[in-house]
Order: sequence, then C-alpha cells, then structure tokens
Amino acid sequence: MRILNLSVWETVEDLRAFTYDERHVAFMRRRRAWFEAHVDVYFVMWWVPAGHEPTIEEAEGRLAMIASDGPSRDAFNFMLTFPPPGQ
Repeated sequence: MRILNLSVWETVEDLRAFTYDERHVAFMRRRRAWFEAHVDVYFVMWWVPAGHEPTIEEAEGRLAMIASDGPSRDAFNFMLTFPPPGQ
C-alpha cells in the first residue's frame, strides 16, 4: 500500500519554513518509529493555479516525472526550485 501526503502551500518559502521549523524537525527525527523507509522518490512540488485542487493521480504523475527525469519546471524539490509560471 502506498500512502500519499498531499498539501497545498502558497509559496516554496512557506513550505520550507514549516519543514525546517525546529518543532517539525524534532517530530521527523522520530519518523522511523511510525513509517517505513522510502526506497523511491517520495517528495515533489509543482505549481497549481489558484483554486485548483490537485488529485492523487496528479501527485503520482509528478512523482514519476521527478523520479525519471529529475527536477524540472513541472516537478521539482527543495534542491532545485522554479518560480511560478509567468514570473
């Protein structure tokens, strides 16, 4: 069974601030007690239009993109980010 955690953030900076906040980091240090280790790519970001609700199928497609081609404007990560379309 594959479990997906899907959330929508206004900016990459907002997500980065949450991800690296000391309280979240402390929690994630214990993740091995609750989660199995990842063997595949497990994190991807992409821009969505305002009001759009991404689907699980969309997320799986973006994970496949970054796994096969690496970061791009359509599927990226914290190591290589891209601005929103039109910027």
